[in-house]
Amino acid sequence: MGKSTILECLVRFCDAIENLYTREYLRKPTPRDLRRLLRKAEARGFSGMIGIIDCMHWQWKNRPTAWQGDYGNRKGHKSIILEIVASFDTWVWHAFFGVSKSQNDLNVLGQSLVFNDVLRGHSPPITYKINNTIYSGAYNLADRIYPRWTTFVKTILNP
Repeated sequence: MGKSTILECLVRFCDAIENLYTREYLRKPTPRDLRRLLRKAEARGFSGMIGIIDCMHWQWKNRPTAWQGDYGNRKGHKSIILEIVASFDTWVWHAFFGVSKSQNDLNVLGQSLVFNDVLRGHSPPITYKINNTIYSGAYNLADRIYPRWTTFVKTILNP
């Protein structure tokens, strides 16, 4: 097959996947979804957790030459970054590919829309209790590069 035919097939495939699954999966959790996620998290010892956020570098071997300097990571590899928020059951309810010059998780987070509501003060109206302290608003597990926002609880490097 020719390159243009392969590209056209890929575009049609991606459009079909998006049409099939966006309504169910790539969307914000509904109140019902949140209740389910919170129940399951609490049963596993993570009261208040609705998901985990992280980014991965996807090496981009055949990037266009014109974009040579726009996509890369700290190790000098050419890559594009994928940010996801997923729940315990592998439901990816947020996915965002970083744009040009976004070499790390923080830069991608700054361009992503996933936490805009939280930044405006509109977090899910939930409360939970840990060690006799009551907290409000759900959280996501995150690694240490993420900012100190109440929506992130950072993992421990060496427990």
